[in-house]
Amino acid sequence: MSEGYMENAQGHLVPVDQVKEIDMARHDLVMELVGKAKSVRDDLAKFKCGAMADVGAFVELAAEKYGAKLGGNKGNVTLMSYDGRFKIQRSIAEHITFDERLQAAKALIDECLRDWTADSRTELQALINQAFRVDKEGRINTGAILSLRRLDITDTRWMQAMQAIGDSIQVTGTKAYVRVYERNASGGYDPIPLDVAAI
Repeated sequence: MSEGYMENAQGHLVPVDQVKEIDMARHDLVMELVGKAKSVRDDLAKFKCGAMADVGAFVELAAEKYGAKLGGNKGNVTLMSYDGRFKIQRSIAEHITFDERLQAAKALIDECLRDWTADSRTELQALINQAFRVDKEGRINTGAILSLRRLDITDTRWMQAMQAIGDSIQVTGTKAYVRVYERNASGGYDPIPLDVAAI
């Protein structure tokens, strides 16, 4: 903000004496809350980094007791308080995509469907095609594709398609999560929300 001016949403400089009092008050409130939100975000980021490092160090310490060497912060871990009242979970989620071999799998599945549905209803084909449908961003539903591999179908073409799906899987990244839970009166665990929307 230049001295004596405020920048509006279009990027124009407006003299402060031309800005309505309510607009100035709204701006001040928003800026105050944004500052607090950024501070909380930074605290959460520090908590997450520290918690991940602490859980990783504890897992390494536990492994050393048995002479085992672990590499990196891989795998999901749950740590419980001695009284069982609290638990911390470290989860590592992999982001999965499929390469061009998924198209080969789709072609093989289509062959199977043409044969299997030649004299029957087409609902099966609709269900399979649903698995390959993309969302608005052009992404395929990973869970739906992987669920096809759980079907116990022994047709050779189907088995080749499932192999192609398996071969097409690419892990493009991981995301680490730390979740904290507290035991409730019924013995289950409720998350301690670290998301503003969940509080």
